[in-house]
Amino acid sequence: MDDQETYNRAKRRVAQIKGFYIHATVYVLVNAVLIGINLLTAPDQIWFFWSLIGWGIGLAAHGLSVYGLGGFLGAEWEERKIQEIIAKRRSQ
Repeated sequence: MDDQETYNRAKRRVAQIKGFYIHATVYVLVNAVLIGINLLTAPDQIWFFWSLIGWGIGLAAHGLSVYGLGGFLGAEWEERKIQEIIAKRRSQ
């Protein structure tokens, strides 16, 4: 892998992480506003948790796509499998 390819991979990785941070920040801010609206306008009917749960599932999925499953089927695993397949084909 040359320096340019390494740089491009690092740049893509930073963009993925930045995207997740933006997503998480928007999640917190928007849901804080929704909680405030809910508690100010209809405190006897709590509905804000539906947004927390639904969007939270999406945020968790985004986090898993960025950070992987702790090495299980993550970027490192993927790279190992690629190298394994290349090595097998070269030995054939």
